[in-house]
Amino acid sequence: MIIPTESKGTVLYVEDNIDNRTLVRRILLSEDYNLIEAVNAAECLKVLENTKPDLILMDINMPDMDGYTLTAKIKTTPGFERVPILALTANVMRGDKEKTL
Repeated sequence: MIIPTESKGTVLYVEDNIDNRTLVRRILLSEDYNLIEAVNAAECLKVLENTKPDLILMDINMPDMDGYTLTAKIKTTPGFERVPILALTANVMRGDKEKTL
């Protein structure tokens, strides 16, 4: 018998790369998180009109708006100031870590 468990929370993953989304989706769903995906900044902002996730995983390099700008926009939106946002990025050049923090 399978006993359903409660979700560990809702994660919004903002990522334009399908391969990255597939990998993170498999991991989070296997760990019983609810997952919402957005493929760009515009879609992310649309999702946030109706949903307040427990965590946002943010790509930095996106075509319509970079993750830094989108994060700043989210953090100045009433009600979202305390929602944690973690950067998931391949940026590894000197200064990228400091800029992201």
